[in-house]
Amino acid sequence: MNKLKNYISLFLLSTLCACGSGGNNKTKIDGVEKTKEKSVGTKKNILVFGDSLTAGLGVEQEEAFPDILGNKIDSLQLPYEVINAGLSGETSAAGKARIDWLLKDNVAIFILELGANDGLRGIPVSETRKNLQSIIDQVKAKYPEAKLVIVGMEVPPNMGKTYASDFRMIFPDLAKKNNMALVPFLLDRVGGIPELNQADGIHPTAAGHQILADNVWKVLKDIL
Repeated sequence: MNKLKNYISLFLLSTLCACGSGGNNKTKIDGVEKTKEKSVGTKKNILVFGDSLTAGLGVEQEEAFPDILGNKIDSLQLPYEVINAGLSGETSAAGKARIDWLLKDNVAIFILELGANDGLRGIPVSETRKNLQSIIDQVKAKYPEAKLVIVGMEVPPNMGKTYASDFRMIFPDLAKKNNMALVPFLLDRVGGIPELNQADGIHPTAAGHQILADNVWKVLKDIL
């Protein structure tokens, strides 16, 4: 049943595209959300780099899963600040072009959530894999001590069995190759559940983002 729900969600993701989102107490530069007040003391940056799922399309910025993670980290008094670098509609190619600017600030932990838009556009798996590897290489070259996390995504079965299977393997393969921690599937326990998704049936509600944050936290907590 859970697998069926995931397939339903993945089919709905076929209209995932570029839109904007706002926040109450954040500033945004090139898709990066930061609090207006700088944190006191020295905190290490956790950069969450992704598309509209990371950006929190359709919910308040503080309701998006990166900000939820940040609040949890703050509550545990851990010395980290989460930076939401999600940009709606982002593809792996666009991310490859954007990442260099974001690496101007020190990165202690890098969370990569990209690829869904590639899959929905039918971009060759080899190209997506190459672009994601390039992003990872840029992070590793600039911050060789940074800890890396990759977030898994899938495409709907109507993209073709072979393509869907090859696409799914991008993320565990890159995780293994680059010694990255792997979040198997970001939308686990959210995809295909109406009450956890907005009216478009695509983007998670605030409650859905709570579960997305939990999915990521299960992996992130062992790294912090």
